Amino acid sequence: MADAAVEFLLGNLKQLLVYNVHLISSVKDQVDSLCNDLRLLAAFVKETTESRSKHAVVKELVRRIRIEVYKAEDIVDMYVFYKSVQKTRTNFGFAVHLPDYSMKLRGVGKEIQDIRGRVKEIYDNKLFASEVFNKTETFIRSPPSVEEENVVGFDKEAENVVGWLKAETKELEVLSVVGMGGLGKTTLVKKVYNDSVVQYEFFIRSWVYVSQVYSTREVFLKILFDVTRETKDMSQWSVEMIADELRDRLKDGKYLIVLDDIWTKKAWDDLKTVFPNTKNGCRILITSRNKDVAVHANTTLPPYQLRFLTDDESWELLEKKVFPKGTRCSRELENLGKQIARKCYGLPLAIVVIAGILKKRDKTPSSWEKVEQKVNTYVAMEPEQCMEVLALSYNHLPYDLKACFLYFGVFPEDYEIPVWKLIHIWVAEGFIQRIGDASAEEMAEENLQDLVDRNLVLVERRKANGGIKTCRVHDMLHDMCVKQAEEENFFKEIKGLEQSIYKSIDPNVFRRVSVHSRVLDYISLKPDSSHIRSFLCYGQEETVLRPELITYFPGTFKLLRVLDVLPISFTRFPSIQLVHLRYIALLGTFEVLPAAITNLWNLQTLILETSSRRIEVKADLWKLLQLRHVYTSAASVLPAPSSSSRKGGQDPLVNENLRTMSKVSPSSCTDVILARTPNLQKLGVRGNLASLLEEKKGICKFDNIAKLSHLEKLKLLNDTYPISPMDGKLRVLPDWYKFPPKLKKLTLSDTMLDWEQMSVIGKLLSLEVLKLGDNAFVGERWVTPDGGFVQLRVLQIGKTDLVRWEATGHQFPQLQRVSLKHCEQLVAVPSGLGDITTLEVMELSWTSQLAIASARLIQKKFKLLVFPPDQET
Repeated sequence: MADAAVEFLLGNLKQLLVYNVHLISSVKDQVDSLCNDLRLLAAFVKETTESRSKHAVVKELVRRIRIEVYKAEDIVDMYVFYKSVQKTRTNFGFAVHLPDYSMKLRGVGKEIQDIRGRVKEIYDNKLFASEVFNKTETFIRSPPSVEEENVVGFDKEAENVVGWLKAETKELEVLSVVGMGGLGKTTLVKKVYNDSVVQYEFFIRSWVYVSQVYSTREVFLKILFDVTRETKDMSQWSVEMIADELRDRLKDGKYLIVLDDIWTKKAWDDLKTVFPNTKNGCRILITSRNKDVAVHANTTLPPYQLRFLTDDESWELLEKKVFPKGTRCSRELENLGKQIARKCYGLPLAIVVIAGILKKRDKTPSSWEKVEQKVNTYVAMEPEQCMEVLALSYNHLPYDLKACFLYFGVFPEDYEIPVWKLIHIWVAEGFIQRIGDASAEEMAEENLQDLVDRNLVLVERRKANGGIKTCRVHDMLHDMCVKQAEEENFFKEIKGLEQSIYKSIDPNVFRRVSVHSRVLDYISLKPDSSHIRSFLCYGQEETVLRPELITYFPGTFKLLRVLDVLPISFTRFPSIQLVHLRYIALLGTFEVLPAAITNLWNLQTLILETSSRRIEVKADLWKLLQLRHVYTSAASVLPAPSSSSRKGGQDPLVNENLRTMSKVSPSSCTDVILARTPNLQKLGVRGNLASLLEEKKGICKFDNIAKLSHLEKLKLLNDTYPISPMDGKLRVLPDWYKFPPKLKKLTLSDTMLDWEQMSVIGKLLSLEVLKLGDNAFVGERWVTPDGGFVQLRVLQIGKTDLVRWEATGHQFPQLQRVSLKHCEQLVAVPSGLGDITTLEVMELSWTSQLAIASARLIQKKFKLLVFPPDQET
């Protein structure tokens, strides 16, 4: 996508100019000139986003812009790569020949100057320019056809909406039905609109299709005709006159107005002025793909989120659509039909499309088997019926959100994406535009929430505090992402392809490669990867990389920014000289993080999964000033900052960007180390915690953690290997005032503390989430003290020998969720928990039947979840 490519290069050049003047001094003038030219081109590609498909000249010009931008990006990045290598090797006495990149940049500059001339011609050609940049259409798109027969799965939903319409409130109310495209919003509302009870209740009714492109005048005229059934000539009337007439006709009656398919807040603001509040129970029903529009229309009544069909409902709809009324599917086709329906993943639009295909085919198992094997392919063969409907949501996205959304296609279908991973990669890719004081991660979270609110991204699991933990996109949208990304040269998906296709992948075209299977086949071919910026691997099985390929991979990716290859296991740490690398995720048997990592001066996120229990960090992480997140599965033994890690040899070098360190060894929690991470927000400590938590000779390393004034999440994992667990039992916790002041989430595991120590945790004033992992506390009885846990919202207790827990409701005034796992000896859940008015959910997993029975006795408003589903005794 050219708009994103230009923005990314501008950001890249800006970073080079700010942080690496010493590296680009000889080509600084060319880089400055390039920046100025690109700003004009960036404005051009943004303004022509909606007109490219209709103007071949503009489409070709945008294609040329993308090609030249990629060339410029390659030249600048390669120049910086070789300058960095030259600087490193010169320090060791090696000479490095550097090509004349100044001449190369001048060549690209000439090409871009030519493109600028073409762009200027368009701007100067006023008539053509008005066609290119005019984003307003005069027509209203035809409304979708809705078949009112064979409606499946909406009975309960329709009953709920009808109940809302009949509610006793006399005030004018707005209800919105929201969901992704093709989910059946219009079908549901049409079912409600034609309900006999609704027709009796609302004598004045109107249904109007709004869509992305609408005319306020035409919408008002349609409602006015529905209300009056008059056909008077209003061609000379202004919009204001029509609006006045409509308000006058509505002011005395009880009306129901349906505004189908509203896309923007502005559309609602344009239309709402004609609906008077007659205080006699009038209602407005809205359908929208965008939750923000719904909330804007009514801030007090939550929108009705339409669900996907179940597998049984999907098959029922498919059968009704394929077979004539009064007939049923044969038994030999039923299982195949159910599998086909299941692969539509509950999306009614996809089911209807695939039903149309099956209807035309022979009713034989062999014919249906072909469809079952490639459901998505067959759906894509009918673009006007399905894919174009889904693409409307993508086309409506702001340009910066388009890149974020397309990136979902690099993950496999049905892949449950950890949000922290997604956000870190977005930031590394350069997709996130920072605004004001907000961090890149905060802006990325807003982008994700925006995509969720637009019903393009599905939330799979939520965090304890309600935030999004994992997400995915519907398979039909995933298919659309892959096709759109390949069309725009955004990335290439490799999934079970032949070697000839592997070799045909042109890295000059595709800057990102995502391998879903046969990753060793791809790497063994040693394809040209000199232009690849992101290499991602999401194979299902772990693959051990052969020793002879470790040298090649990832050494051939000179310009790589993102390397996510956790399914590939490295037998030794690869030699890496990737100065552009921002995100790296590796798996292996590492025991040492080599010093060479210090040369990755652009690195933002470092993820290491290793089978070792500890890893010695020899890299001078304090020199990596862009580093934001460090995740290691093993306990990291960090080095003290070297004398070279100082500014001017005097002041300690502070990394103000570092936000996450997980997991570090207790021995590394020293003042000299933690003082260099003043803005740390997440910290995990793994090892023998006795030396960290228990004061000896007047010294307690935990005091250093307490100085982290921005720390919000702390995880303490007591790993006492090789000594026995009981020898690693902790006696006490530090006093409550020694904990970080802003601590919101605390996780403890294998600490084996006595339950009396919970009184310390209860005094943490900012604590909202408390996770007690296996054996965090031991003892048969816990008496919860009064006056604590004032902000606690989530309490999780893992494996424990707890038998009796005594607590009252007022001891957890804000508690919303309780989770007990493997509390097999617990005889009862405290009856006082039933009195907590804020409690929403109680989860009991692998607990005793007695505990489950006691929970049912106190269950009032909260939801009780039991796993595995207990049997009646």
